[in-house]
Amino acid sequence: MFNQLGERLRETVDTLRGRGRLTEENISEALREVRIALLEADVGLPVVREFIDHVRIRAVGSEVMESLTPGQVVVKIVHEELVDLMGKTNDELDLSARPPAVVMMAGLQGAGKTTTVGKLARFLKERENKKVVVVSADVYRPAAIDQLEKLAGDVGVEFIPTNTDQSAVEIGTTAVEQAKRGGADVLIVDTAGRLHVDDDMMGEIKALHGAIDPIETLFVVDSTTGQDAVNSATAFDQALPLTGVVLTKTDGDARGGAALSIRKVTGKPIKFMGIGEASDALEPFHPDRVASRILGMGDVLSLVEEVTRKVDQDKAQKLAKKISKGKGFDLDDFRDQLVQMEKMGGIAGVMEKLPGAHALSQGAMNQVNDTQTARIVAIVNSMTPHERRFPAVIRGSRKRRIAQGSGTQVQDVNRLLKQFAQMQKMMKKMGKGKNMARMLSGMKRNMPGMPF
Repeated sequence: MFNQLGERLRETVDTLRGRGRLTEENISEALREVRIALLEADVGLPVVREFIDHVRIRAVGSEVMESLTPGQVVVKIVHEELVDLMGKTNDELDLSARPPAVVMMAGLQGAGKTTTVGKLARFLKERENKKVVVVSADVYRPAAIDQLEKLAGDVGVEFIPTNTDQSAVEIGTTAVEQAKRGGADVLIVDTAGRLHVDDDMMGEIKALHGAIDPIETLFVVDSTTGQDAVNSATAFDQALPLTGVVLTKTDGDARGGAALSIRKVTGKPIKFMGIGEASDALEPFHPDRVASRILGMGDVLSLVEEVTRKVDQDKAQKLAKKISKGKGFDLDDFRDQLVQMEKMGGIAGVMEKLPGAHALSQGAMNQVNDTQTARIVAIVNSMTPHERRFPAVIRGSRKRRIAQGSGTQVQDVNRLLKQFAQMQKMMKKMGKGKNMARMLSGMKRNMPGMPF
């Protein structure tokens, strides 16, 4: 998310960062570029005007003019104003009600409500240690009920069966009683969506809301729809006491206008964002971290949290000991590292969170792709255990068999073996206590095409 906006803003702030002196004229010129970038990202005009005014007032004040590094101060101001625009801090779900805490999901059809119910159920189960129950009150789409039942099974939470002969209110009240009897901590209620906001839809969802009295009413919206997302959120907020917003499909949104506008227009916090199709691809929305990503400052906190949560710590420690003792780094180890990276959203996802990654050349960024990672894993998986431990035995006929088994070419196998041999040398030096940064620099220089 924010690829286009981030690129434009970074270019602008970079021109300011190195200046030893700033004038009102060059500040105005920079803010004009920021304004254009925000409008192109589909941020609403009133929001853009207010943002630019806030930055301008601070940028021409003594905070900047009396600084020895005025460019850096302006970048800091832009970052702080972006954070303020998106809500300052992450607003966690309020689950303090007497169990079950009822969470109702609302939104238009196609926004990803049902998928988000499954993701949120998994999030609460795994990260908050809650007993979660889900139910579908979408009486118009039998497929939505079936979809939620499958998602509940996939993430390991209880699903309450419903059918289209029931009313939404009947489904909701029955589900609350059943969840209470079953000792559930949280009940998540999926609701029907429409292609557009209409009176029938709003009447039904208001009746359901009144019957189940949810502690959280989340509006689920497709971030790729930009200003339309803000408009629909406003319409729902007028009909329901929304407590927060969930932005979906942010991995496919290069502009980010919805994220930057929705809090300011509706006054409701963005609580989560969907970052992919997998059931664990749901992140709490942290405005400060998102602002840092936009400006190319990275998001190390999120990366550390992700590593802690998703990386197999036992495997990591065993590999570290193995390398430190001078034992061989083999292709099994190499494949395991790539698989661990995939769990964290792929190499491109990790790079996005690293400070300064935007400064890499386009050629380098093109090499950082998860298609290449999948190809490497397929090649290694096509080898025998003996071949993975002793790659030197892989010659003519073995290479042809491995290429055929992985759906690649012999040249791809040759390239991997050459790159792996270079990486082995690096790992040996690392095991002898060589500087990590120098090792990584050597890998990038000597192993072009590798996915790191």
